Amino acid sequence: MGSCVSFFIFLIISIRHGHVSAMEMGLSSDLTPSPASAMYVLGDSSIDCGDNTPFYSLFHRNLSLFPCNGSDATLLPQLLAKKMRLPDTIPFYSQNGSIHGILGGVNFGSAEGTILYPGSRSYQSLNQQLRQAFDIIQLLQLQLGQETVDNFIKSSIFYLSFGKEDFIEYFLNNSSGTGFKDGSQNFTHILVNQMTNAVRNLYATNVRKIVCAGVLPLGFAPHVLLKCDSSSNSSRKACSNKINSLVLEYNRRLEENVVVISEELPEAHVIFCDVYQAMMEFMGNPKAYGIKDVKNACCGLGKYGGSSGCVSTEMACQDASTHVWWDLYNPTPAVNSLLADSAWSGKPLSSICRPMNVQELFSSSV
Repeated sequence: MGSCVSFFIFLIISIRHGHVSAMEMGLSSDLTPSPASAMYVLGDSSIDCGDNTPFYSLFHRNLSLFPCNGSDATLLPQLLAKKMRLPDTIPFYSQNGSIHGILGGVNFGSAEGTILYPGSRSYQSLNQQLRQAFDIIQLLQLQLGQETVDNFIKSSIFYLSFGKEDFIEYFLNNSSGTGFKDGSQNFTHILVNQMTNAVRNLYATNVRKIVCAGVLPLGFAPHVLLKCDSSSNSSRKACSNKINSLVLEYNRRLEENVVVISEELPEAHVIFCDVYQAMMEFMGNPKAYGIKDVKNACCGLGKYGGSSGCVSTEMACQDASTHVWWDLYNPTPAVNSLLADSAWSGKPLSSICRPMNVQELFSSSV
């Protein structure tokens, strides 16, 4: 908490003494940037490789020092930002107080970020990331004026990708370290309600363009397959299906709420991106996408590469593009690229983002 406060004090001083005006930033009080000004990203390891998590290298619980291959630039929202020709989002904790950097987009995500606060752990929860985003917006308003910043925020895209770490915590990380907790639809309801509240709170701060990404099919992730093999309660297939059914329930309810919000709130452009169904297609028809291995992690140890995560990139397979899974729970850059292409334009997979694709969201006016 102290580091966060220190950051904001430094940022306020830097902005106030920098004498940066809206005109100098290329903004004016009556300007509505088009079609999008920047991308702001909130989420978990699906949008952050660990660089934006304080002390991640010491306390990472998923045993993967490298939850993605290369850098954040290989992840889905960053690939989409490239298609929009937007600047790379800068990790929140690497900010140096530059208003130029903030206006270019910020990644508030944390590799182990959760929707629900995980008790004794101090990873960046959804609410913590929202507070950071709201503080950044307020700081911009102090410097550039509310009307200018309102226009800027309305045209910017906010990308939310949460839930994966909550399911991992719920099913796998119980106190004994073995077995599974009983699934409960109440759990998915709580997660979806929190995400819905987050979208409404963003809308209240003049955010209008929002992408909500679903959770991928965790029941087929390498570490989950390994745990299911060792579970005495059911077969591996039944175990995987149990987890995937809860993930599907979460995705379904989140999409339903996205539709309701879009209808209720004037000017709201909220879309749901179904990464679950897309990855199921890749795993069901791997040859069509140049994929050879749908079970084993490219970077991991043990059966399925699921007993230990990617602690060194030197242990990775020779060609990650032939794998669906990079490590314990995360897809390879090749799969992320396929997801980005489909989310952007509907090719190779159509309608994974609904009710419009990201390109249409990017071009929409508010």
